[in-house]
Amino acid sequence: MAKTKNKFVCQECGYTTPRGLGRCPSCQTWNSFTEETEVVETSPLHRVIGQHTNQPEVISNVSTTDTERLLTDMPEFDRVLGGGIVLGSVILIGGDPGIGKSTLLLQASDALSRKYGDVLYVTGEESVNQTKLRSTRLGVTSESLYVLCENNLQQIEKHIENLQPKAVVVDSIQAVFLSDFQSAPGSITQIRECAAQLLICAKNKNIPIFLVGHVTKEGTLAGPRVLEHIVDTVLYFEGERHHIYRVLRAIKNRFGSTNELGIFEMQNNGLVDVKNPSQLFLSEREEEISGSVVVSSMEGTRPLLLEVQALVVQTHYGTPRNTATGIDRNRVALLIAVLNKRIGLDMGDSDVFVNITGGLRVDEPGIDLGVLIAIISNHRNIPIDSRTVIIGEVGLGGEIRPVPHIETRIREAAKLGFTRAIFPDYHKKGLEINEKIDLIGVKNIYDSLSVLL
Repeated sequence: MAKTKNKFVCQECGYTTPRGLGRCPSCQTWNSFTEETEVVETSPLHRVIGQHTNQPEVISNVSTTDTERLLTDMPEFDRVLGGGIVLGSVILIGGDPGIGKSTLLLQASDALSRKYGDVLYVTGEESVNQTKLRSTRLGVTSESLYVLCENNLQQIEKHIENLQPKAVVVDSIQAVFLSDFQSAPGSITQIRECAAQLLICAKNKNIPIFLVGHVTKEGTLAGPRVLEHIVDTVLYFEGERHHIYRVLRAIKNRFGSTNELGIFEMQNNGLVDVKNPSQLFLSEREEEISGSVVVSSMEGTRPLLLEVQALVVQTHYGTPRNTATGIDRNRVALLIAVLNKRIGLDMGDSDVFVNITGGLRVDEPGIDLGVLIAIISNHRNIPIDSRTVIIGEVGLGGEIRPVPHIETRIREAAKLGFTRAIFPDYHKKGLEINEKIDLIGVKNIYDSLSVLL
């Protein structure tokens, strides 16, 4: 007879205690504990123990072969995955509700089924008819794409065994459950054990499995942290609801880089790859206005030219506000402090607003100089030349520090018609740029202001 035990699990962070508590000691959330009954001997991870016995090998004697990857005919999606989908991998995709996770995976499933064979799309939150309505809007008509409405993981595994698909999509991991456990679907125990069971299924059958994950109000993946450790790849689908662009980022990838970025445009017929995002983001730019600057950011191996807008106005409150969209607000506050200390530009009586246009979020310090110049430009109401791109990280001493991939950034700017590039003077030596663009190296903020203003 299987052993059972009762425990109390925090539904926010997964903290476990043998008795109920009013407040979680881990995440400090009130009234988040629920009682769960766990069947100790039926954990999916325990079932495989002892079935296979591996022997240690000398690493130089281990033979390797090129890993086959499945392509989805969506270059942006394949780029983020490291060049395609690895057989036997488990991929977790998270994002806000309505951002387009199901749309993306339905389009990818259609492409995979047309190229490689049967694909199983398991929907636990929508009926088959609802999925059909979305597929009609997206133009999905593959004869090899199967849709299953099921929440019981044991039944899902039976269908996988019978169909032997080339890929499986589970939408979502919070909706499926194992009947061995008494807790409700979406609980910490169910998410952890279902993910472990699907991992074993993917490795044993050598088929890729996509898992859709919900996110919390803070924007992180719901469920225990072990969920991200179990899977091979973790992707985040981001974007503003009021913008048509969507960004796919890799937070974890065992088979590729985590620096790549995929950009999509949401249209009536689904998600469409953006082939030249720099040109698209700058297409609606207004010229000859103060506070508008073009910067160059590196996302993986791709350079992106983006417009930074700044607005400086006199505050009507006792304490000035710093508001940032698409960039860390603390970084903006740091740059304002550098301006105050190094060049004596006091904005203690002004509200400062900074925005990265297009709905993108940029965390790279290579745009620091552009943000700083945009703030000064609007504060003094002096427009910046619209054909100038600004690159560089700003140190606390006011110095302009070097950034990686400077040649790639400048070539992208020259290709789009920019005539002048402001960048760290450190890169001036050995820089080989054949395009027609003026190269101006600056060492500190004073050099930048003398050139631009």
